[in-house]
Amino acid sequence: MPVFKRKYESGKTVWRYLFSGPGATRQDRRLFAEVGFASKQDAIDAEAKRRTEELQKYELARTGAASIAAALPTTLGMLFGEFFRQHAEEKLAPKTIERYHELAAYIAPELLAMPLGEITPLHLSREWTRLLKSGGHHRKTKQARPLSSKTVRHIAGLVSSAFARAERWGLITANPVKRSEPPIPKKHRGVALSPAQQALVFASATGPWCIGAFLEFCAATGARRGEVLALRWSDIQDGRASIARSLTQTKQSLEFKGTKTDRPRDVKVPESVLAALATHRKRQDEFRRQFGPDYRTDLDLIFANPDGTPLRPNSISSVVSLLFRQLGLPKGASLHSLRHTHGSHLVADGVPLPVVTERLGHSSVRTTADVYTHALRGQDDDAARRWDEFQRRGVEKSPAREVQ
Repeated sequence: MPVFKRKYESGKTVWRYLFSGPGATRQDRRLFAEVGFASKQDAIDAEAKRRTEELQKYELARTGAASIAAALPTTLGMLFGEFFRQHAEEKLAPKTIERYHELAAYIAPELLAMPLGEITPLHLSREWTRLLKSGGHHRKTKQARPLSSKTVRHIAGLVSSAFARAERWGLITANPVKRSEPPIPKKHRGVALSPAQQALVFASATGPWCIGAFLEFCAATGARRGEVLALRWSDIQDGRASIARSLTQTKQSLEFKGTKTDRPRDVKVPESVLAALATHRKRQDEFRRQFGPDYRTDLDLIFANPDGTPLRPNSISSVVSLLFRQLGLPKGASLHSLRHTHGSHLVADGVPLPVVTERLGHSSVRTTADVYTHALRGQDDDAARRWDEFQRRGVEKSPAREVQ
């Protein structure tokens, strides 16, 4: 029986269930679990219901593509099965699909089991409230914990996308998410480092894969983590980096894909960073000689493991976050902070927004303006000073008027 009892030091006893989902293998166990049931029977009933739902979704995903006449989705859980299968056929980025599954796992089984036509905005608003209060769980104790408003907003977005497909397919007449009330996350200003803090980071960064050169490149170009890790030596020509792909990591694999906007861009690399890359390449050549034919010369990666294989993006972020904490940098500083710092410094120094947008690979100038509003405000004092100077010059050039 896949239900278990746990007794805490306080004397409280709770039950939980744990089972492997349909189609699970040794490499991909697909575990489903929930904790917090007051009695064994409650856990057994919930486990049976969840197992049935997962079997329905699995069968729909497995057989749906084989027959046009396959049963149409009637519940939210079945809709997600069809929704995910469609995305798999559309060949979305593996990381995106993985994140969709992670978000869907937070949704209450009761809501997943409801018929599509019976789900109202009120049902969804209640679910957003539940997720905000106790939608997550602690990794160690598995006790319920609140989810952030940002995560709940993402879950609502996923549910809305699934309902939008259902509306397009003629399964429902209106998308109930549009009239529900998902939380609105508070905007948090990103951490931007000072030039002195960046210099400290570069001086303190050491490692077998030349983390120093990697961080300098990230800071000087504002490129995203995956974009930098996907760069090849052949992408650097005449002092410019051609950014056309990104390295993405899922639980199962590392894959190269297009950039976030699927639009290649060329970025000028500062001379100081080109010099750091030249030094880095000499060290990489030493690794290439050590590994001989086992070195992955075919990948031609600038930043790679000693044998030329791709670095794992999540591991790199963890290493950099640890370094930042050791250096006592502001709370929340991470690898992404170098990208935010790049944009903040350029905007604060008066570089035109369209130039910054193109350099960072944003989808629009409006996105850049929204992200770096704080840096634009930093130019306000200079704007006021320039206005005064312009007025003064205008008065000095105009002939004095006689007072009647």
